[in-house]
Amino acid sequence: MALPDELRAVVRDYLADRPDAPWQAFARDVGIAGLLVPEEHGGAGCGPAEMAAVSEELGRALSPHPFLQTAVMAVEALLASGAYDLLPALADGATTATVVPPGEGALRLESGLLTGVVPYALAGELALVYVDGLLVAAVPARRRTYRTMDESRPLQELSFHDTPVRRLGDGSSWPRVRDLGIAALAAEQVGGAQRCLEMAVEHAKRRRQFGRPIGSFQAIKHKLADLLLVVESARSAAGAAAVDEVSAAIAGSYCTEAYLAAAGENIQVHGGIGITWEHPAHRYLKRATSDAQLFGPPQAHRARLAAHALG
Repeated sequence: MALPDELRAVVRDYLADRPDAPWQAFARDVGIAGLLVPEEHGGAGCGPAEMAAVSEELGRALSPHPFLQTAVMAVEALLASGAYDLLPALADGATTATVVPPGEGALRLESGLLTGVVPYALAGELALVYVDGLLVAAVPARRRTYRTMDESRPLQELSFHDTPVRRLGDGSSWPRVRDLGIAALAAEQVGGAQRCLEMAVEHAKRRRQFGRPIGSFQAIKHKLADLLLVVESARSAAGAAAVDEVSAAIAGSYCTEAYLAAAGENIQVHGGIGITWEHPAHRYLKRATSDAQLFGPPQAHRARLAAHALG
């Protein structure tokens, strides 16, 4: 069995046994926080294939753990800037981090001090901020967690008030950090879409109408067959997402739409029970909807593809 498959099985079993385990315990027991951190800096030294395997399982389980922002984007930003001394704390789960994209929030950097507010950021203790053409590290003066529609993906408001920063380098690493984040998110979306497909198939086999399972009706058969094609196509797009900017944009567009489609069709197959609070189907639709905003909607990814094509 290949390493990514072994890792996938370990993560799935851990999330099934300990769904509420804190990030520090998850990082310690499975080692996913340092997955992309080189071994000489306390990590596992793995690559995109292992990242995708973990991301897919986290998406499948609707995990709230900060793998995307801490173990993927923040680690990539630190590696690109050469700030290796900050990696061990991330690798062992002692610290979480979030990356603030350029132009996000009203931020001002003057004389080594950062001031302003980032209204919506993925939750993390250390902020790696792209501001004024630089990448800086800072601990927010205040972090306020929002209760959002999608409770499986915590968001925070980050406030800085003449906060001292550490300059890590210029902001040229942002495109790579963004694209790697899109690749990880695409794998998460595939995991969520796959679980939606499985739930729909299970229900179609179990639910009976007119004396037979609803999965025997042609309309349901066609719906599930179409959904299988969508999910498998998304998996192919996500598998190539970490290669380059174009592949990441394709995955960002297609996987976002695929997850939304899968989550919606899952509710349709379930009927009325699919929109009840007790059934998990609505949680996947909420996650699919919130995921669609993280790096911009599908149209934004297609606009990047068009701009790239036009040179």
